[in-house]
Amino acid sequence: MAHSASSVPLGVLEQSCPIRVEHDRRRRQFTVRLNGCHDRAVLLYEYVGKRIVDLQHTEVPDAYRGRGIAKHLAKAALDFVVEEDLKAHLTCWYIQKYVKENPLPQYLERLQP
Repeated sequence: MAHSASSVPLGVLEQSCPIRVEHDRRRRQFTVRLNGCHDRAVLLYEYVGKRIVDLQHTEVPDAYRGRGIAKHLAKAALDFVVEEDLKAHLTCWYIQKYVKENPLPQYLERLQP
């Protein structure tokens, strides 16, 4: 059954723009562009040792909170830690919460106290 564009529920429109996380290694950040490119969500990290990163801060603009965007950033950052075989220190409370909710062994074994 065909719908006219005006009757498409909001969720469907949003899904046509999948959340894509970009990793800027030079600036040590993961970003998700929102609303074209006007806004962005960001996760900042810093190397605190040769093989240790500190996942410092996750920021999602107020208008985009509650949509699971921070989850995508947290997952991308943790997957980066796993792929690069690094250790991670979690300064960011949100990433601490994400790991509690997703206690995958490959995440847990790389956490620094």
